[in-house]
Amino acid sequence: MEARTENERTATKNRTTVERKSDREIVVTRTFNAPARIVFEAWTNAELFKQWWVPKSIGMILVSCAMDVRTGGTYRLEFAVGNDRSKTMAFFGKYTDVIPPSRIVWTNEEDGDQGSVTTVTFEEKGGKTLVVVSELFPSKEAADVNGGAADAAPEVHDQLDALLVTLVASSGRS
Repeated sequence: MEARTENERTATKNRTTVERKSDREIVVTRTFNAPARIVFEAWTNAELFKQWWVPKSIGMILVSCAMDVRTGGTYRLEFAVGNDRSKTMAFFGKYTDVIPPSRIVWTNEEDGDQGSVTTVTFEEKGGKTLVVVSELFPSKEAADVNGGAADAAPEVHDQLDALLVTLVASSGRS
């Protein structure tokens, strides 16, 4: 007979949903089997963020991750394709609203005036956290061109889910 403890959680079988809410807005949702404070930490701690943010299947590497996650802070993420670190692309912007552990809002400035504003909310109920990611573009055209990143959301959320299992387990060992 095998007894399971509260700390022996496994990855949730929850599904990530991606929905085009309007011509300008894409919303991604997923419930994670972890408290909001731990999920929020995975979104705001650069060392944790690097472990789950890039879909492993696309062959990109997050080579640099600078995050000052506070209202008025900035971020800069640099990616390389494969092992060629000589050619990178950068994503950067500002955090316009940060309320731990319930909300993060940032600008995406790499596309100039076509960049989106991303809002992530964390709502905890019964030890699980509903994460809602809303990306609002300045126009339908900008959403059509730049909204494809949402296609990677199910994979990165699976990666985040796996990381959260280890973080929840280690938080119970204090």
